[in-house]
Amino acid sequence: MLESIAKFTSVRYTHLVNLDTFGMYIDLINRIKNAQAARRRITRTPYTKMDAAITNILIRHGFVDKVAVIGRGAKKILKISLPAKRTVHAFQALSKPSLDRYAGARELKPVQGGRGLLVVSTPMGVLSGDEAKKQHVGGKLLFKVW
Repeated sequence: MLESIAKFTSVRYTHLVNLDTFGMYIDLINRIKNAQAARRRITRTPYTKMDAAITNILIRHGFVDKVAVIGRGAKKILKISLPAKRTVHAFQALSKPSLDRYAGARELKPVQGGRGLLVVSTPMGVLSGDEAKKQHVGGKLLFKVW
């Protein structure tokens, strides 16, 4: 029993462990950032609805070129094409499992003088900070990308 737990907690097998939603979207951004730094054209990540919504926001803002969903059922993956206009230089997780950060529409500020992107989970779905501000909704602050 202990051997199987140790096998799943090692760095090599982290993709087999069920991560909470925090770990999943941070893993998505980290995979995109690392693939762009290695000059790869494509990266793959396990499919979740949250990751699909986040990648759609990244497409609209030029961080990702296009996304395709491959597979069926529990074996779905997101295939992300990366030759995009902008690259992910860095990101910052705002909400963590131990601390959820919320903000109203008036409190949503531009990231890096307007060059970055704020991603917010709202009652209307996952939106960028600009979209949430235009629709006058606040929500849980997920992360910043620049």
